[in-house]
Amino acid sequence: QVPFVESGGGLAQPGGSLRLSCAASGFDFSRYALGWERQAAGKERELVAGITIGGDSTSYAPSVKGRFTISRDDAKRTVYLRMSSLEPEDAAVYYCDAGSPYEDSDYWGQGIQVTVSS
Repeated sequence: QVPFVESGGGLAQPGGSLRLSCAASGFDFSRYALGWERQAAGKERELVAGITIGGDSTSYAPSVKGRFTISRDDAKRTVYLRMSSLEPEDAAVYYCDAGSPYEDSDYWGQGIQVTVSS
C-alpha cells in the first residue's frame, strides 16, 4: 500500500500559484508531524516546510517563507502545500513526508513534479 498519493503538481508561470496535496493511508496520520521536501535537478533534497502534530506550528525554508503555506486536515488525512509567487528556482520534484516521536516508521510520498516556466 502506498502511504501517500500526491497531486496538484504541473506547470505554472513565474508569479503563479499551485497547491500540492498529499493524501495518506495505512498509518495513524494524526500522530505524525508532516513536511514537504523538494529536489531540483542536480541539487540535494531540501526541506521546504513542516507542520507539527495538531498543526499548531509551522516552519519554512528561508527561500520559500512568505510564499508557501503548509497545512493539514487530519479528518481528510491530507497535507497541503500552497505555493504562491512561484519562481523558476522553485521547479523541482516535491515530496511529502511524515515522522513521529510516537511511532517507529517514517513515510514518504513518491514525488510530484513542479515546473515553473513562461
